Amino acid sequence: MKWKRFADFILTHAVLIVVCLIFFFPILWLVLASFSRTGSIYDLSGFFPKAFSLSGYQTLFTDTQMYDYPNWLKNTLFVAVLSSLLGTILVILTAYTISRFQFRTRKVLMKSTLVLSMFPSFMGMTAVYLLMVNFGLINQLWSLVLIYASGAPMGYLVQKGYFDSISSSVFEAARLDGASNFTIFRKIALPLSKPIIVYTALTQFAWPWSDFILPNLLLKNKDLWTVAVGLMHLDETQFTRFAAGSIFIAVPIVILYFCLSGFLVTGVTAGAAKE
Repeated sequence: MKWKRFADFILTHAVLIVVCLIFFFPILWLVLASFSRTGSIYDLSGFFPKAFSLSGYQTLFTDTQMYDYPNWLKNTLFVAVLSSLLGTILVILTAYTISRFQFRTRKVLMKSTLVLSMFPSFMGMTAVYLLMVNFGLINQLWSLVLIYASGAPMGYLVQKGYFDSISSSVFEAARLDGASNFTIFRKIALPLSKPIIVYTALTQFAWPWSDFILPNLLLKNKDLWTVAVGLMHLDETQFTRFAAGSIFIAVPIVILYFCLSGFLVTGVTAGAAKE
């Protein structure tokens, strides 16, 4: 039995190491490519550049005449932050309402959103574009914020499951003390839901931060491009700048995760009544 456990331990960790290497190799290649001196994808020796330099990161923020990366970054930050704030509020309100209140169309609404979420989002791009044209929202960053935020409540199921896991005795005790529904939500549900709120905010931030299809569809003005759209318009001779921009755009997501990871492990029953 000891040899079987040892063999299982070795095999499991060997498979995990191989999988990690498979996923780590493209990241390593992109990082090394961002330090290429020539800047063109055709000058790479195999997978890796022949000479290394910091010029890719320097030109990324200094050479803004044709490719204004700082402006693209500002536009992306504007869209991602506002979409995250509005989307998180809408998702939490939707999930809490469906979790804690019983109404006639509740099950129909849940089934309808489940079916609609099975269809890929790009199927509605033509309809979205026509709506934005009729409302005069083409070439406006606010159009992206409205679309991202309004579509966020469709993914409420994870948040609903979290609210379902909170003990009902906490809410019943508050109702016996005369607390209103809004007071219960604000003073009891929200403090116990920090982990799911942080998770929702991170996911709502990451989607518009890296999305390409919708900004490319609605933003025709070069000054309004987001980072994803701007990087995709770089030619092959600017591959080092593309790699540097791709690496830099991942930095805020990593920083947010490490700063907010403490909330993700917070227990849901912290401060709650024991059954």
